[in-house]
Amino acid sequence: MPGVDEYLDALPDPLREIAERLRRVNDAELGEGRMWHGHPVWMIGSTPVSLLKAYTLYVTFGLFQGQSVEDPSGRLEAGSREMSSVRLRSVADVDGPLFASWLRQANALARV
Repeated sequence: MPGVDEYLDALPDPLREIAERLRRVNDAELGEGRMWHGHPVWMIGSTPVSLLKAYTLYVTFGLFQGQSVEDPSGRLEAGSREMSSVRLRSVADVDGPLFASWLRQANALARV
């Protein structure tokens, strides 16, 4: 079964660059990610917190409890259940400090 490295290595540029930068933000806040349901996911114990998933034209950065995360930027889009996500089309779309703040909130929510 391929791991996170193999998943990222298989992506074309610029998706790989976006995903690698996003991975660094996730790893710094939550530790190492792992493959879960075919894409990289960061967990606290067995509770999924965040994910990245590549599509043809963008990379999605998702938070499993994202609808409970404060987002003054307005970038997070609500999805199904409690999920929220943002689509990243270029490396410039990766806002490390903003995403880290979301991950800190999501980490706290996952521990409740």
